[in-house]
Amino acid sequence: MNTTQPTMKRTLMMSMIALSVGGVSVAAQAQTQQQKEIEQLRQEVQALRNLVEQQKVQTAQTATAIAAVQRPAPVATATPVLKTAKGAEFNLYGNVRADASYQVEGTSRDLPYNHINAVALKGNSENSDRLRSTLAATRLGLDFKTQAAEQEVKGKIEVDFLGGANFDNLRIRHAYLNYGNWLIGQTWSNFAVPDYMPETIDALAFVGGAVKRTPQVRHTTKFSPQTNLVVAAEDPKDGTVNQRLPALTARLNHQFADNFNISARAMGHEKRINNDEEMAWGVGVGAKYDVVPGTTLKADYYHVKGDSSFVSFTNSGVAVTNLNNGAITANSRIAAQSEFDSITVGLTQQFNEKLRGTLGYGYMTFDEDQNYIDALADKTKANKELWQAWANIFYSPTKPLSFGLEYVYGEREAFGAAPNGSKTGEDNRLNAVAIYNF
Repeated sequence: MNTTQPTMKRTLMMSMIALSVGGVSVAAQAQTQQQKEIEQLRQEVQALRNLVEQQKVQTAQTATAIAAVQRPAPVATATPVLKTAKGAEFNLYGNVRADASYQVEGTSRDLPYNHINAVALKGNSENSDRLRSTLAATRLGLDFKTQAAEQEVKGKIEVDFLGGANFDNLRIRHAYLNYGNWLIGQTWSNFAVPDYMPETIDALAFVGGAVKRTPQVRHTTKFSPQTNLVVAAEDPKDGTVNQRLPALTARLNHQFADNFNISARAMGHEKRINNDEEMAWGVGVGAKYDVVPGTTLKADYYHVKGDSSFVSFTNSGVAVTNLNNGAITANSRIAAQSEFDSITVGLTQQFNEKLRGTLGYGYMTFDEDQNYIDALADKTKANKELWQAWANIFYSPTKPLSFGLEYVYGEREAFGAAPNGSKTGEDNRLNAVAIYNF
């Protein structure tokens, strides 16, 4: 039997199997390599895409930058500046104000504003249940400023229509210039300042307050950011006496903290009737204290002798003898001087940015100098005591608009009795106001 042939057949089969296995392995390796090459190609294509996108962004940024350089820069629009013919800058401000008052009881004059010192005594020509209205407190003002050498000069002109006996004529409220530490012109008195008076709707304020504006020359000395001294020579325009010298006033202001300010004041003024001379004088102190944010307490006190021109609602500063129908004659003399104390205090609460309210009280008492009382032609027109209490609320729906409502009650007690025996008169009123500020 021939064994060589089977052996050769087995050898051939093994060779063919080995060759097949090797072919499969080579094919598998080739396929794996191809997949790697495809993946690498994909990565290269993605990288190329990213590069193209970056190039687009850079091109757009470059174009924008070039366009910005080529275009002129926009010009900023500033607020228009108003100038006078002399080159001074100025701005216009003011308000339109409508006041209304309903007199429940009292009063002797047809006025929408306070005159507690002259209200009718009970049972004597009272004008109760009366409605009055006016726009006389409407205000118009101009603020100026200009440069003079190295110093800025500022000025103000402000008018309203509360002049004349019936409060219906144009009048100057403020007209002054500031140069450095000096002020020349008419503005609030240095002695009777309104800063510490509780807020009211009434344009003439209430008992204990002062809304006096005088022609004056004033100088301010600053000792520190918290303390300054203001001295002034003022013309109080006291029509009851002859005047040859101005009143001298001084005011020391100090701020103890951000929420606490005080002011101490003094005044001296010569009063003359023909050859008679008397010195009028007064002191005052005011304080403002923010108890907590939104709650403010104000108080103001005066003691004055011989003057009626600075603090409101006072008796005549001097009693004069030998008058002719109220006019001074060659034989007129100063009989005595009036002396009084007054105080006003109030609390203002800011409920929110649109709503606030005030509770206030004012009181004034006069010395019972018998020489003064005896020299009075009509003792019912001079007062022993005055007081008023008020409550108001203001609502501002938007910044330029404000509406207010106020109730006030007060009384006066005269030195003399009316024919029916009455010595007291009352002021019982509702006040309302609408203001547009511009």
